[in-house]
Amino acid sequence: MDLQLQGKRVLVTGSTSGIGKKIAERFLAEGAIVYINGRNQARCLEVAAELAVQTDSEGRALAASADLSDAAQSDVLLADLEAQGGIDILINNTGIFEVKPFAEITDEEWTRYFNVNILSAVRLCRALLPDMLERDYGRIVNVSSECAIKPLGQMVHYSVTKTALLSLSRALAELTKGKNVTVNSVLPGPTWTDGVENYFDSLAEEEGKPIDELTRDYFADHEPTSLLQRFVDVSEVAEATVFLTSNRAMNGQGLRVEGGIIRSI
Repeated sequence: MDLQLQGKRVLVTGSTSGIGKKIAERFLAEGAIVYINGRNQARCLEVAAELAVQTDSEGRALAASADLSDAAQSDVLLADLEAQGGIDILINNTGIFEVKPFAEITDEEWTRYFNVNILSAVRLCRALLPDMLERDYGRIVNVSSECAIKPLGQMVHYSVTKTALLSLSRALAELTKGKNVTVNSVLPGPTWTDGVENYFDSLAEEEGKPIDELTRDYFADHEPTSLLQRFVDVSEVAEATVFLTSNRAMNGQGLRVEGGIIRSI
């Protein structure tokens, strides 16, 4: 299927690993010009070169490093991208997560989570959406989570920020009426990323159990409503995200890629 994304300029934040990296790879396969973003320029260059070799298409991968939790660095990145022709498609994927008891989450940590998980997206949307509306073309996808709808007690701060991203997406979509601009969210379920793998490696060492046993038991013990009964693959999230940017009729939506964990019609 031709998604008509050839030559589109795409910024995927937090794309040096995990879900973001796979989303970037998928856009490259469609022939897009993709900016790889992370805090370290050398790492961004490395991933851009790696994806350019892996992807057999006319797409181009470029490095665009910035710590998007820092407003000044965000402004510098935005000015640089504008000088290069602007952005057609924005994927807000930058985010942090941690398992932590609610009573131990400090004000400073709450502020950090809001700044990284929400304000990084707000800053980029605020800067890029007006130009998208003026040009009458643009796509924004905010990467949320299934816990935006089914909040997790072991990650209250993360859950709250992901719910806020849903509200941000729907509110911004209301500004696009009659325009060829869309704002959507994608809600991955538990996804096997480098960060999740590191967490289970540590847990396996701590509990003295094989990692295969821990991951198998995870769904029986913590996600019994999952219809998938396994971790979502990053490619599954990437395909859903790219599809959202190709379909004009999908606007203001929250596309669930969570394996049926959320029991609803």
